Amino acid sequence: MPFKPIEDYGVIGDLCTAALVAMDGSIDFFCYPSFDSPTIFGALLDNERGGSFELKPRMDGLELKQLYSDETNVLVTRFLSNCVAAEVVDFMPVTVEKQKNQIVRVAKSIHGEAHFELSCRPAFDYARACHEVRLENGSAVFLPANSACPAMRLSATVPLEITGNGVTARFTLRNNESAMFIFGAAKDSSPQIDCNTVYRDLTDTLSYWRAWISKSTYKGRWREAVNRSALVLKLLTTREHGSLVAAATCGLPELLGGARNWDYRFVWLRDAAFTLYAFMRLGLREEAESFWRWLRAVLQQEAQHERPLQIMYGVDGRRDLKEMQLDHLSGYRHSQPVRIGNNAWDQLQLDVYGELMDAVYLYSKYGHSVPYEGWQRLKRMLEWLGENWNQPDEGIWEVRGGRKHFLHSRLMCWVAFDRAIRLANKRSLSAPLREWYHHRDAIVEDIHYNFWNDEIKSFVRDKGSKALDGGILLMPLMRFISPVDPRWLSTLGAIEKSLAEDSFVYRYRNEESHDGLDGEEGSFTCCGFWFVECLARANQVIKARQFFEKLLAHANHVGLFSEEIGRDGHQLGNYPQALTHLALISAAFYLDRRLSGAAPEAWA
Repeated sequence: MPFKPIEDYGVIGDLCTAALVAMDGSIDFFCYPSFDSPTIFGALLDNERGGSFELKPRMDGLELKQLYSDETNVLVTRFLSNCVAAEVVDFMPVTVEKQKNQIVRVAKSIHGEAHFELSCRPAFDYARACHEVRLENGSAVFLPANSACPAMRLSATVPLEITGNGVTARFTLRNNESAMFIFGAAKDSSPQIDCNTVYRDLTDTLSYWRAWISKSTYKGRWREAVNRSALVLKLLTTREHGSLVAAATCGLPELLGGARNWDYRFVWLRDAAFTLYAFMRLGLREEAESFWRWLRAVLQQEAQHERPLQIMYGVDGRRDLKEMQLDHLSGYRHSQPVRIGNNAWDQLQLDVYGELMDAVYLYSKYGHSVPYEGWQRLKRMLEWLGENWNQPDEGIWEVRGGRKHFLHSRLMCWVAFDRAIRLANKRSLSAPLREWYHHRDAIVEDIHYNFWNDEIKSFVRDKGSKALDGGILLMPLMRFISPVDPRWLSTLGAIEKSLAEDSFVYRYRNEESHDGLDGEEGSFTCCGFWFVECLARANQVIKARQFFEKLLAHANHVGLFSEEIGRDGHQLGNYPQALTHLALISAAFYLDRRLSGAAPEAWA
């Protein structure tokens, strides 16, 4: 089975975990029971050993179409020819009753005789654990040798047959006939499928997603792209904890054949805070409450540690995300090593304090005031930051070539103190304002003195260099500098000349920046959307719209983006990526306002 392009996949989920479904009907990535659990299907990372769940008509020459049922995360894959039309509906139930944690697949013939074939071959624990297969009352039970892996059951309305370490089936569906399959934990699944229950779960799941997105207040241009991005972001959140993972996958390469293959199934404070901003922009404020609940628990947990915050956590708030390599897996298109865990968890990235305080400020501005105990913890965090903001760190891009004084880290430290000052004044909260003003103003002077390069007439990536990076684009977006300030317009031009190729924007050039790893990578899609927003804020609205439309054209067939886009136009990196979709929302929101003649937003 050859590797499929990353953009050939749709994604389904249940606010606990997610599965990637290819256009040919194969589920090639699925972690269970949560986002950061080991894979059960992982053909995306090794097309021989990884495991998959295939369900498709056994006919050549079929036209393949894939779409989401309108404004939901229920996926429909269609198989079309002159003599037959069939489809598979894939979803993970999201109901008010309980978390079922199941994949449900419904195959149907629309017209003609559709001869289907099924192959379900799990590979537990990233294909490290062996398992047995048994048939029980018409269902298949997969029993892993590793007791830490849950036993799984595949229930079906057609006969199953054991083939090797998996099960297969061949069956024919005629006009309007259906077959159903449920894959879930053996202890929670019934051997027999109740068709009425399946249709009720499907109806409830459709209703859940439509009811959720109907709360969005966004009515502007590109509504379909914005709503799809919001649905992706919601799908990447956890109902139990209120946290949000950076992407649904691990190990997908930023360059084919390269070693930049990271695990993104964790909660980056940066991404989560930016996502909170995106949700609030769209009027989806319930997620702010959930995230704040998770954040309160993290702040309480971190009170006992020397450093107030890590940059990332497990979905349940756990701290240790030790990185390891899965050398037995070939990697996507033979890009090794495949990594799980992420050693960046222990890096110093000072920007997270700014992203956190920006999220807290927005939560308080549009939601509820910060509770007293939470405010005391934030003050202690800012006390630590006041002593450490001028330290070198690994920065937003998590370099592995040593700490430096990064502009983006300084910028976000300024944001931390700026938002804390604004919040204290607006909510009449007790605060050491004199100290905070001192730190905020010192950072302003530091940035303008140490990070402005008069030779190239631009702000630079790190102190003493001439290199640029995409994180600089956040300066006007964070309201540190006016988007029409001469220094900023000169910087924007330098970034376009150095990092941009039309609408594609690279986060940096490694030959100049030396991030500690070999090779280059694709253009960083979120940087492209930041660039669009910067252009719009600088009154270059027509150009911003042209670039925005070009970037949207690189979404896949169901509107999803991964982390990067290669020179050949194929998507690269983990998928779907939250940071890309929230940058899309922000750019669309601002660009639509400017195209509609609205004045720039007032800052208060």
